[in-house]
Amino acid sequence: MDQHEFAGKVAVVTGAAQGIGAAVARALRDAGATVVATDRSPGVAETYADEPAITGMACDVTDSAQVDDVVARTEATVGAVDVLANVAGILVKGPVASYTDEDWEFTFGVNTTGVFHMSRAVSARMIERERGSIVTVSSNASGVPRRGMAAYAASKAAATMFTKSLGLELADHGIRCNVVCPGSTDTPMQRAMWEHDGGGPEPVLNGDPENYRVGIPLRRIADPEDVADAVLYLASDRARHVTMQELYVDGGATLR
Repeated sequence: MDQHEFAGKVAVVTGAAQGIGAAVARALRDAGATVVATDRSPGVAETYADEPAITGMACDVTDSAQVDDVVARTEATVGAVDVLANVAGILVKGPVASYTDEDWEFTFGVNTTGVFHMSRAVSARMIERERGSIVTVSSNASGVPRRGMAAYAASKAAATMFTKSLGLELADHGIRCNVVCPGSTDTPMQRAMWEHDGGGPEPVLNGDPENYRVGIPLRRIADPEDVADAVLYLASDRARHVTMQELYVDGGATLR
């Protein structure tokens, strides 16, 4: 990645306290951007307190008022937002019959409504400037049914189609909207899944026929940086003629 590729640009990253979000925030910073890293955890400000060119701001993406406030503060104190990376996401595992209303609403609140809140607030300003790039980190589960992950898969599918539809609306303004669909990635969320299922990475790598899940042809779990690289490509001018697309970063796990 060119260290100056995003020089002079301002980026907002959600879900940036850890995992893929943190990798995206730091990759954008390393490529020259000034980054506002948001997360519902109030500790996000402390996480980046000693890091140059990254400002941590607490923000619950399910709360439209908080989102509007963070975007307004960013534009007023950091600069006009050129790049938005929607990374915030949560997973509640279990069969549909076990879901509570709160499980369902919280999953969609973060994974789908949060993408809407942040994209609406940022794109309204991008339209005025006739430029910008929005990248939503979805999941390969948005295109492949998964046992025990119905709410997660449905919410990610909704976020994917929302982002692509937004891209069609914003194309006249020169604003691009794309989606990155990671597979199994070495994050706290992934490790929590291994603990929940009582196993490690082997069933993911080898496949799980009883649950109708193939393995990973490339025989590795992704690092968060693998996903960050894909986000940066789609956000960059190298992808200036790419919009409304899904880029799967899953080692071939979905066979597509």
